[in-house]
Amino acid sequence: MKFILNFHDKIRHLFEKGGKLEGVGPIFDAADAFMFTPSEQAYQGAHVRDAIDIKRVMVTVIYALLPCFFFGVWNAGHQYNLAHAIANADFIQDVIRGVIIVMPLIGISYVVGGFWEVLFACVRKHPINEGLLVSGFLFPLILPPTIPLWQAAVGISFGIVIGKEIFGGTGMNVVNPALLSRAFIFFAYAKSMTGNVWIASAGDQIVDATTGATPLGVLSALPEGVSVSDIIANGQVDFMQMFVGNLPGSIGETSTIACLLGAVVLLATGVASWRIMVACVVGLLSTAAFAKAFGTSPMSQIPIYYHLVAGGFAFGAVFMATDPVSAAATKAGKWIYGFLIGMLVIIVRVLNPGFPEGVMLSILFMNLMAPLIDSFVVDHHLRRRRRRA
Repeated sequence: MKFILNFHDKIRHLFEKGGKLEGVGPIFDAADAFMFTPSEQAYQGAHVRDAIDIKRVMVTVIYALLPCFFFGVWNAGHQYNLAHAIANADFIQDVIRGVIIVMPLIGISYVVGGFWEVLFACVRKHPINEGLLVSGFLFPLILPPTIPLWQAAVGISFGIVIGKEIFGGTGMNVVNPALLSRAFIFFAYAKSMTGNVWIASAGDQIVDATTGATPLGVLSALPEGVSVSDIIANGQVDFMQMFVGNLPGSIGETSTIACLLGAVVLLATGVASWRIMVACVVGLLSTAAFAKAFGTSPMSQIPIYYHLVAGGFAFGAVFMATDPVSAAATKAGKWIYGFLIGMLVIIVRVLNPGFPEGVMLSILFMNLMAPLIDSFVVDHHLRRRRRRA
């Protein structure tokens, strides 16, 4: 390592201002900062010291996402083997198949997203930020395992360029880039996001090999004369299965247990706001209770606690809604912001059977409203202080 450090120091002047390779200086700085301790250090005087910086925050979020990632890898392989009737497929075979399915998506996300990050950093002559570490990992986890790789590449390109870079890069984005990427794919290539989970071939004939619709898909499309209680009674929608997550769906969103493990990591390290998580749950349950009391649609008659484990709510509340850049920043604003996310999720699920999820659009909408919420909260505090003065 000392040899590499000496080599870096010898060629550093080429990448500094005025050097022959100044245009790609951000790439050199990123590699230097990744491998070695920065050369700029403070040796005397009073300095503010804190254990948290942007790199540690991003790495902590990656650690928190690992339970969802590992479970998603196994579940993707498990669902594939079930759909294709792979005889005697065990845990190891499920994991191997899951790695084959999931890792290319993660690779595409990082390679294509990294290309845009490096390009904008070199053009603007600013350091390469670490924001892609999280966005590039989050994005594949909110995709179905059957998404074509080229669509994933287009989606992450849209999210990074339109959702972040045109606003100035990491820390300046208005909405969550990973969610915006997913929203783009959902509206541009809807069939890839909502179609069959698996398609298999039998000889020359293409056959439907799906392992079954997601629970929200089943509940939103009940046949006439079939009630929600009938579906729950015959086991088509099972609470414990939804809680554990061994069912079709997006790679990292199906397991509520994995999401809760990630929430523990984020809350214990202080990276995510517990106010937003709690407010999302309160908003969801209170609106679901209201819908159950006064609604008539099948989705309104689901037991209210089922909404907590259905779809991507747990993943969204833990990892997406708590994004410190696009979420509300004031304490009161976090309560309002989270509550409205939970409320909008139920409104979409109950009133729009054609799109029974609602988590993605609810969070994106509240991302846009977060500055307005904070503005109202600050104005309210100022008015109270003027009255006291």
